[in-house]
Amino acid sequence: MQVKGQSGAANKMDVNQTKQEHLLALKVMRLTKPTLFTNMPVTCEDRDLPGDLFIRLMKDDPSTVKGAETLILGEMLTLPQNFGNIFLGETFSSYISVHNDSNQVVKDILVKADLQTSSQRLNLSASNSAVSELKPECCIDDVIHHEVKEIGTHILVCAVSYTTQTGEKLYFRKFFKFQVLKPLDVKTKFYNAETDEVFLEAQIQNITTSPMFMEKVSLEPSMMYNVTELNNVFSDNDSESTFGKMSYLQPLDTRQYLYCLKPKPEFAEKAGVIKGVTVIGKLDIVWKTNLGERGRLQTSQLQRMAPGYGDVRLSLELIPDTVNLEEPFDITCKITNCSERTMDLVLEMCNTRSIHWCGVSGRQLGKLSPSASLSIPLKLLSSVQGLQSISGLRLTDTFLKRTYEYDDIAQVCVVCPYTSPES
Repeated sequence: MQVKGQSGAANKMDVNQTKQEHLLALKVMRLTKPTLFTNMPVTCEDRDLPGDLFIRLMKDDPSTVKGAETLILGEMLTLPQNFGNIFLGETFSSYISVHNDSNQVVKDILVKADLQTSSQRLNLSASNSAVSELKPECCIDDVIHHEVKEIGTHILVCAVSYTTQTGEKLYFRKFFKFQVLKPLDVKTKFYNAETDEVFLEAQIQNITTSPMFMEKVSLEPSMMYNVTELNNVFSDNDSESTFGKMSYLQPLDTRQYLYCLKPKPEFAEKAGVIKGVTVIGKLDIVWKTNLGERGRLQTSQLQRMAPGYGDVRLSLELIPDTVNLEEPFDITCKITNCSERTMDLVLEMCNTRSIHWCGVSGRQLGKLSPSASLSIPLKLLSSVQGLQSISGLRLTDTFLKRTYEYDDIAQVCVVCPYTSPES
């Protein structure tokens, strides 16, 4: 037993000698904001044995909110007791201090801080120049900041090199590992309108354990589109967010944001905009948590598969919502050549059970070059009430003898103007 004790003491001395090998001491601390003090209120009914003792104790407690002593949150702040969570998009701040614990002057001190991620190594040091000398009981302080842009394991590598009075050069490092978590879950859905407009629905979920104040959620469109946000309600020359004045997102809550994108005029007539994969833009999300810590995320470029229109696209530029029974009404069709060749088109109109076309069928529209468009006014009437579908248009390319059929182009509501509403 005595031998074991001596052996243990020797090992302990070796450890102390190893710690004292370096004249400098390195301390690294994460800089975070304090949190609100939380207490657990204890109450009872007046008829119980303690009576009003618990209430009086809570009123005398300086950490409680006066007039609301039973609230869990107090009005005092507490310093963080642990490293805490770091989320993607937040700023990681750390305090680095090198202290001279020895009784001699140390020269040529160089402090270097690197952040190692799964894909890269970043230098976070404010200065790469060495300090000429450091007297006993003096220290070198530095604060580093880094906006976290990757998820996963991060390692903060702090290295210190210096020279002793005897000219010996020493060097040591310390490693601090932490995990970066994902704060938001973002899902997107695209809806293609009959025109070139695209509607984007962005579903944003708070997957942290604390509420967030959503400062900004905007869509930065690509160079081909203009964007309109549909998340505000306009009234009396004023607009208010559909989520209210205080836009808080509670943990695990999901919120939908809607945007409308429309091609710019210089791109609207180009076939390349309406065919193939189209880049829409990217979401820019800014939030605040706890006591104002700011976070920001930008998604990658959002892409959607645009609907294929074939060689010829037919869309409606003008159509009434409601028409009268057996009365002619006007519509305007737009024909776009989406192919890479010139077409010679012939328009045919075929009547259906409820929709009847007015005019000459089989008329020549002439030649239409690639990416060119042609607007055609047409007249028709409906013989049946209710919601009716406009169908029966046929376009024939006389060059290739190919016919393109267009049914269910749009719907109109047909009403009878002679029927008076029941009183």
